[in-house]
Amino acid sequence: MSSIIPETPDAEQRMLRLIEELYPICRSITGEGVRQTLSIVSRELPLRIHEVSTGTPVFDWTVPKEWNVRDAWVKRARGEKVVDFRQSNLHVLGYSSPIHRIVSRDELLAHLHSVPEHPRWIPYRNSFYRENWGFCVAHDQLSEFDDPEYEVFVDSTLSDGSLTYGEFEVVGSVPDEILIWTHVCHPSLCNDNLSGIAVASQLAQAIAQASPHHSFRFVFAPATIGAITWLAMNESRVRRIVAGLVLACVGDAGHPNYMRSRRGNARVDRAAEYALREVGQKFEVLPFSPYGYDQRQFCSPGFDLPVGCFMRTPNGAYPQYHTSGDNLDIIDGPSLLSSLAIVRRILGILEADRFYINQNPKCEPQLGKRGIYAAIGGRQREGHDEMALLWVLNLSDSRHSLLDIAERSGIPFAAIARAAGVLLECGLLLPTSEAGSEGRST
Repeated sequence: MSSIIPETPDAEQRMLRLIEELYPICRSITGEGVRQTLSIVSRELPLRIHEVSTGTPVFDWTVPKEWNVRDAWVKRARGEKVVDFRQSNLHVLGYSSPIHRIVSRDELLAHLHSVPEHPRWIPYRNSFYRENWGFCVAHDQLSEFDDPEYEVFVDSTLSDGSLTYGEFEVVGSVPDEILIWTHVCHPSLCNDNLSGIAVASQLAQAIAQASPHHSFRFVFAPATIGAITWLAMNESRVRRIVAGLVLACVGDAGHPNYMRSRRGNARVDRAAEYALREVGQKFEVLPFSPYGYDQRQFCSPGFDLPVGCFMRTPNGAYPQYHTSGDNLDIIDGPSLLSSLAIVRRILGILEADRFYINQNPKCEPQLGKRGIYAAIGGRQREGHDEMALLWVLNLSDSRHSLLDIAERSGIPFAAIARAAGVLLECGLLLPTSEAGSEGRST
């Protein structure tokens, strides 16, 4: 069913180029790095940019001060730089407070972060909601810090500003929305989550070329506080969301993983599992967890939206996660393209899934006289399978959607959808109202 959403030409190379361009930017939950990132994505999509001011209450949270960093380093007494932000933006602790002074070796070591189990990689660490300063280094480098004193410098600002996110909307035939969400707040980390940005961007361009049934909303925002802020700003309209996918870690060579929504059996959960089975690759379907990416905000009990998360290797499950090892080398072009194709398939099922009612429900209608298939039973005509026709007729009672019928019959969803189209054309089916509008729970 991915054919409902057209392919974009040269998608693999375009995604790789976008990731390469975004990779050097120092991003955080606020600041110029996010704006620069969204500006680049805006060349692909006409994003609508939103700024939410520092201090704005968003449920139990408050939009934080804006953080920007221009430079940061650690020098020996003789002036040699031993840590340099300009070599890797991971070297500075995210949201590090400004500092410029001489510190003792012991004080410096207390503000250095490393990963002993991966001694050559620089970790990604932050201190978003507690003022602190610090640096991140490869664990192998710690032995080099043997001077009694060091000069530390972080040229950063923590001041009133705003939190920035971008949206792109494709208006469909109905106002019910499918939400595609991806986070944009990590610094130079590729799989988490430049890969999500790249796949979401290609999806949005493809859907913009189609005439979708559902409306689609793509949101590029910081993790956690961005999702909380977006929900607070859009609380009155989230009832439109009938399905959603959070995209993260979709560019590595691991097999696909899907984490269910809080509901566990929402239409998006079933569509995702069905699509993964059809692809025929190894995959895993994970139960919902109130930890991880932003589906946990959409699935909080006050919203309980049907939003799941599509990943390849999940967060924390690959060794390079949140380290400098999550670089351009980890991105696998064919896997990135596979992720795009799987999500297109999931969305294609959601787009085509409908509820119908049989207009001739008393006994089986005579299909032969309508020219739907050849008189000899069991033949196919124009690709419409007789069993698909019969299953659609039997279960089209306004309570079973096409996905229900595909799951119960064991017939591929595409064949069920084709059969429904034929029966609709000859007047044996009529569409019901959107009986699957399961997102309206707030």
